Amino acid sequence: MPGLEIQPFSEDHVEAAAGLLTERHRRHRADEPLLTEQHDFRAEVAQLWGGETASGVVGLRDGRPVGYVLGIRKAEAWGENVWVDPAGHSVEQAEDVRDLYAAAAARWVDEGRTRHYVVAPASDGALVEAWYRLSFGQQQALAIREVPDAVMPETVRAATESDIDALVELGPILPDHQSLSPVFSSGPRETEEEFRQEVLEDLANSEIGTLVAEAGGRVVGCFSLSPTTLSSMHSGLARVDGALLLGWAATRPDIRGTGAGLALTEGGFAWARERGYETMVTDWRVTNLLSSRFWPTRGFRPTFLRLYRSIP
Repeated sequence: MPGLEIQPFSEDHVEAAAGLLTERHRRHRADEPLLTEQHDFRAEVAQLWGGETASGVVGLRDGRPVGYVLGIRKAEAWGENVWVDPAGHSVEQAEDVRDLYAAAAARWVDEGRTRHYVVAPASDGALVEAWYRLSFGQQQALAIREVPDAVMPETVRAATESDIDALVELGPILPDHQSLSPVFSSGPRETEEEFRQEVLEDLANSEIGTLVAEAGGRVVGCFSLSPTTLSSMHSGLARVDGALLLGWAATRPDIRGTGAGLALTEGGFAWARERGYETMVTDWRVTNLLSSRFWPTRGFRPTFLRLYRSIP
């Protein structure tokens, strides 16, 4: 096999990178047909490359581009980070991504960016394995499923402003759980007042569904549903046009296992069906043992994996 020539990524490589990305997405859709078929792949790559913090490399064999890795910096809340987004990498041969990352990461670490994130197609086992052998591990999963026929359970209903205190009380449940082992999430938290205002805005938005489950005369759980256009995580190649996002879910710890989560899931499907949605997406921390078991059991199939590596 001819050796891989690695060059710094430049504007001249955008077109070839778009072609590589188009082929990767074609393979991805062969495994998961619910993914959006049509994308402007050139625009996806150009948008990444056009950012002030973008840098990366391209690999060539006999002068022909056969792979690229392109990273960008995101908000400081992610630490000294670099992100290889869904459109930020594609290779003809999975093993090449290791050489390309090695070349690109040397600059990133020199710049002090030591927290590296990669969003890769979940179904591309060879590509994901290559990233694993660069010391990346799974952090987040994005997933999809068809919306089945469903009936709103008697214990589930749409929330109203009169539920605001109960909803605010539910607010800390998810971040509290994510702070525990083995997730250990320590991201910034909203204040109670910020969360209250966000919930009130959601309740006033007809595009957003806020569903609550009741038991024993009290609200014991909540799901939030919204168009994927309102999500920054489900964007670019990870956005599924016309899909509904199940973006937030929490049930009181003392009622877990009683069926409240199942009822809310059924209610979410019913709410989606009533509004003409045929596809639903969600995401979860892979280290959240409850979520990573609950959602696949509900029929959600991973589409993208967010991989993470922290360099000492």
